[in-house]
Amino acid sequence: MSRVSQAQAEENRRRVVDTASRLFREQGTQVSVADLMKAAGLTHGAFYKQFASKEALVDEATAHAFAELARRYAVELQQYDGRRDAAQRALIDAYLSVEHRDDAADGCPVAALAVDVARGGEDREARRVYTEGVLDFAAFLAPGEDEEGGEGGDGIARLCTLFGALVLSRATKGSPLSEEILTAAHAALTQAR
Repeated sequence: MSRVSQAQAEENRRRVVDTASRLFREQGTQVSVADLMKAAGLTHGAFYKQFASKEALVDEATAHAFAELARRYAVELQQYDGRRDAAQRALIDAYLSVEHRDDAADGCPVAALAVDVARGGEDREARRVYTEGVLDFAAFLAPGEDEEGGEGGDGIARLCTLFGALVLSRATKGSPLSEEILTAAHAALTQAR
């Protein structure tokens, strides 16, 4: 039996964290270690060489998902030459789309992980990471000084509207109400701007 190189072990760990991040957003953190490792293309035994526990992986996968989200809105800002209002509008358009509703695995961790994080206990690293991620996302969504709503105070309300609309539209998927929810939230967030 050959040993795995350090570089391969690091790549395997990245693959497990990325796979876990996607699966947890899609199916919740109750996904079994065996199913997770199978999805990552690795053996069940390899998990314990990389992680102290499933909870440790949940913590790391949550951080990974929020880092991915932060990269997305940083890219939006760069794409729109730092014009915050245009970047926010593009993010709102994408967030409240049918494509985002239907792709939980690559979607927003705020909506996908909320229930699991809430059930995980207040002393967990995932809760801390989640809370910081929510605050960062709300800060990105806050109106600029030149926008209606002033400086910062409205970011949490905007995030709540995005979050609520996405969760409700996913829960009502397959009915006309699902897309109506997305449309109504989009109008509420963009017509007031």
